[in-house]
Amino acid sequence: MLEAPPLLLAAVLLGLVLLVVLLLLLRHWGWGLCLIGWNEFVLQPIYNLLMGDTKEQRILHHVLQHAEPGNAQNVLEAIDTYCEQKEWAMNVGDKKGKIVDAVIHEHQPLPGGLLWLLSCAHGPACCRARLLTIEINPDYAAITQRMVDFAGVQDKVTVVVGASQDIIPQLKKKYDVDTLDMVFLDHWKDRYLPDTLLLEECGLLRKGTVLLADNVICPGAPDFLAHVRGSSRFECTHYQSFLEYR
Repeated sequence: MLEAPPLLLAAVLLGLVLLVVLLLLLRHWGWGLCLIGWNEFVLQPIYNLLMGDTKEQRILHHVLQHAEPGNAQNVLEAIDTYCEQKEWAMNVGDKKGKIVDAVIHEHQPLPGGLLWLLSCAHGPACCRARLLTIEINPDYAAITQRMVDFAGVQDKVTVVVGASQDIIPQLKKKYDVDTLDMVFLDHWKDRYLPDTLLLEECGLLRKGTVLLADNVICPGAPDFLAHVRGSSRFECTHYQSFLEYR
């Protein structure tokens, strides 16, 4: 009787383990969160180990190789192409990016007005306003800065390194911010409500400030939704969309 090679047995065992992990994720999280968990906590660590770098570094390398320097829209398209065809990433994506673009165009922040983002979105390519984006991970912030410089929008976009709860109280004095024209939340969902309350407390949300939040259904931010829907400060609109690149 022929024995299976050890490598084959190891591959089969690994496949069974991954299948069990997938089924457990599906049982407890549902399809949306299961897909996120599968990509972020199973596939990505395996890719990182095999490739010797990170997903963010691979996306940057793709942009530097395939996008046109100084063309912000082309840079965004290169990112979306990579994430659509090669490796899923938790970006805004091309479909939801159009919603962000439409909201920015509708409200037209004035030159010199300030957008404050907790992730990188499609806005910088089409907006005349100043944009401030916060990234807690220094390595990711460095990659973001390289993207910004390569896209030629460094005069519009400021990348700030730190935690949102630390940066928000510093915005007025350290970053010369009076109020915000638009805020886009797309970071940890359990920070949506605390950061919104902190923005209110610091007087950064003026009448007419647009507050745009991503993924409030999946993974979900129910406490944030309850707050904005129950507050007289906000008029709420729900934009239905899909999980990124799906």
